[in-house]
Amino acid sequence: VQLQASGGGLIQAGGSRRLSCSASGSFFINYTVAWFRQAPGKEREFVSAVKYGVGTTYYDDFVKGRFTISRDNDKKTVYLQMNSLQPEDTAVYYCAAVSFLHDDYYNVERYYNFWGQGTLVTVSS
Repeated sequence: VQLQASGGGLIQAGGSRRLSCSASGSFFINYTVAWFRQAPGKEREFVSAVKYGVGTTYYDDFVKGRFTISRDNDKKTVYLQMNSLQPEDTAVYYCAAVSFLHDDYYNVERYYNFWGQGTLVTVSS
C-alpha cells in the first residue's frame, strides 16, 4: 500500500487542523494506520492509531482529548483532527500502516512497514 499525507501548514496556537492520509492499494480495511510525528531535533514519536476492521482508536497521552483519529474505508483515508494546537505540536507528521497489527504494538514504529512522506505542521505562539 502507498500512503500520502496531507493537510499540514501554519496554524496559530489554539487553532485546529485536519490531516489526511490517503492510501492506494487493496484491502485497506485490513490495515492499522497510525500517525507519528517528529519535532526538530527530536526522535519520531507515536501520536495516534486506528485499528484495522473495527477501528479501535489509540492515543498518546499528550494528545488525548485534543486529537481525534478516524478512518473512512470507502475512501481509503485516515484523518487526524487536531484541536487546541500548541507550539509543542510543531512537527512533521507521518502516517504509517501495517496489516493485522497486534494490539500490543500499535505504538511501536518498527512494526509499521508502509510510510507516507510526512506533512509539516507548524504552530505559532
